[in-house]
Amino acid sequence: MKLNVLLLCLGTMLVNEEEKKSPVDYVNPFIGTKSMGHTFPGACVPYGAVQLSPDTENVPHNIDGVYRKDTYRYCAGYQYDDPTIVGFSHTHLSGTGHSDLGDVLLMPTVGELKLIPGTAEQPEEGYRSRFSHDQEKALPGYYEVMLQDYDVKVQLTATERVGIHKYTYPSGVEEGHVIVDLLHGIYNYDGKVLWANLRVENDTLLTGYRITRGWARTNYTYFAITFSKPIRNYGHENFEEVDYKGFWRRFDEKHNFPEMGGRGIVAYFDFDLHDSPELEVKVALSCVSTEGALKNLQAEAAGVDFETLAARAGEKWNKELSVIEARGSHDELCMLYTSLYHTMINPSVYMDVDGQYRGVDHMIHQAEGFTNYTVFSLWDTYRALHPLFNVINRERNRDMVMSMLEHYRQSVHKALPVWSHMGNENWCMIAYHGVAVVADAVAKGIELDTALVLEAMKNSSNIPYYQHTREYVEKGYVPVDKDGNGASITLENAYDDWAIYRTAKAAGNENMAHEYESRAMNYRNLFDERLGFARPRLSDGSWKEPFDPLGTHGEGFIEGNSWNYSLHVPHDVNGLIRLTGGEKRFAERLDSLFTMHLPEKYYADTEDITEEGLMGNYVHGNEPSHHVLYLYAWTSQPWKTQFRVREVMNRMYRNKIDGLCGNDDCGQMSAWYIFSALGFYPVCPGTDQYVLGAPYLPYMKIRLENGNTFEVRAPKVDDKNRYVKAVRLNGKPYDKAYITQRDIMAGGMLEFEMSKRPNRNRIYTEDNKPYSLTR
Repeated sequence: MKLNVLLLCLGTMLVNEEEKKSPVDYVNPFIGTKSMGHTFPGACVPYGAVQLSPDTENVPHNIDGVYRKDTYRYCAGYQYDDPTIVGFSHTHLSGTGHSDLGDVLLMPTVGELKLIPGTAEQPEEGYRSRFSHDQEKALPGYYEVMLQDYDVKVQLTATERVGIHKYTYPSGVEEGHVIVDLLHGIYNYDGKVLWANLRVENDTLLTGYRITRGWARTNYTYFAITFSKPIRNYGHENFEEVDYKGFWRRFDEKHNFPEMGGRGIVAYFDFDLHDSPELEVKVALSCVSTEGALKNLQAEAAGVDFETLAARAGEKWNKELSVIEARGSHDELCMLYTSLYHTMINPSVYMDVDGQYRGVDHMIHQAEGFTNYTVFSLWDTYRALHPLFNVINRERNRDMVMSMLEHYRQSVHKALPVWSHMGNENWCMIAYHGVAVVADAVAKGIELDTALVLEAMKNSSNIPYYQHTREYVEKGYVPVDKDGNGASITLENAYDDWAIYRTAKAAGNENMAHEYESRAMNYRNLFDERLGFARPRLSDGSWKEPFDPLGTHGEGFIEGNSWNYSLHVPHDVNGLIRLTGGEKRFAERLDSLFTMHLPEKYYADTEDITEEGLMGNYVHGNEPSHHVLYLYAWTSQPWKTQFRVREVMNRMYRNKIDGLCGNDDCGQMSAWYIFSALGFYPVCPGTDQYVLGAPYLPYMKIRLENGNTFEVRAPKVDDKNRYVKAVRLNGKPYDKAYITQRDIMAGGMLEFEMSKRPNRNRIYTEDNKPYSLTR
């Protein structure tokens, strides 16, 4: 009896402890920092322009034009298994499968001055340092580590536009150094830095800039750096060969000369540590000018100490993360709130505090009535991240769409973004999914300039020299002999064309709607009904021979195979079912996708796909298949979605450093998790529908911007009770296979009665199935 009472008391204490926690207490920034996740553990605030994080290696993207495969591991600059830290840079992409940035690297050191980074095997040859995870800590808006080679404690935090460092040097050391490396970069290579300039304005202030040509072809990063102690001594090396020096040669530029310029600048600054071993450094960034960086510094961090700024960063994260309230186990809540955290890093603010920003035309613009954003990984994020923002962060998503429309206005190609960052279009991946993000915003009730929206959509979808759009329009498909990814391009273009059709139809533009409704059916031109698969065609209309539906290279598809891409018709699932051979065969095809064996040879040479992200031949570690789990809703077997979604969540999202099965891709993987935890998913962005699955947690509540709340309850849900027996919306039986944006925004409660056994009789009528272009 006493033992039972004791256990009850302990259980109550644990529950009470969990109830005292805030959302930030569950975030684990180390999730995804090992292996495929490509996340970083450093400090940033929600959607901030600064991501201040450690870089653990500086593998060059290429040497003499030859690609270095190891570079891929360092898309975010950090890999958990690495033994050393090179330094702390101020810009990072989150979860991408390609990379850039790593701007303005700082590194505190003591002892012998070294201006090269050295190697992980012999860090003492350079300024890098060993470190231990036992002396490393990461929280939202805060990072801390001990540099073992120097016995220097590093603490980092950030505002939207300023990175703040606090260095505690070892006691008894008289002098400390700070290295400012303007040559370092992520995905670096010889010649990436086009120019760097650094000025010592006075004994506590530096200003400067660097221009790089990386993924962002012309990237301007201006900065202003302040120190809490006066500079005692300084200098630099320029690690480039310069044949002509002009009359600068009359100066000793390397020592205490207040202006430094070149393509290989690495500077050092020495500080007297007699009075205190602590040094605070503030680094403000701007895409416009050093004057803009100084304004950003003054507005966000001047006169405020490190501890106060770190506390403010934590408060900002707690406010943003509190948009969702949930109940579950500790690990479940860690995964949920870390996923939510990862959705709030990119896109990121790209303008100064006065509203000025650098456009895609490289002119300086003034944002009027919106905040300008950058980092649009649209091939990934149109699927779930932007739809999630249309629920939990509508004002920000409006600003993001406004930023995309301004990008269109500035573009010499007259195109919405494809994959853009830092005032540049890098044209990564395929299709014109900017139209899908805009279309979804319109469908979800975000007010935009209709005439501008339709103009941007039409022009973006008719650039003749972009991925053989001319042939796509003329033939109804992109021939694989014209583009090796022609089949993927055709399928994804057809969906985007449908998004244009829906937007034009809602706007009353019947001519445009008719044109794009026809183009939306182009997916049918690739279906070989004899095989039941999408298959690439040649320019003469013949099928590609030979053809392997499992192949991921040379078969017309990008980052996927025909088995997965044949299901990429989210706008016309009924039409897809007919092409596949009917509902029975379609369901069997889905079953086979998840249960078949995929030989390793089909993914061994693909960077973005590894075994961790596979379930049979279903590839969750990459985006084209994210909607596929929900396609059972168009069949008489929706319970299979309920089973398989939970399998994916259990196996491929874990509260561990390697807890992501693929690149998080600017929050897309995480957004999928959040929707699936709620029990519904936007299979077809551009409609107002979210297709029902089954909740992962017993309780979740969304605090909506309009003041309402939307609750999802599934009291008995767990790994055994994973099947939906019945659904109620606001206390009334609900028999649709989807829930609408209006239902959510109106607030209320969605209740799921769960069971251990599938409800095989739960068959939706045609009217209650999710949207499809054809019926």
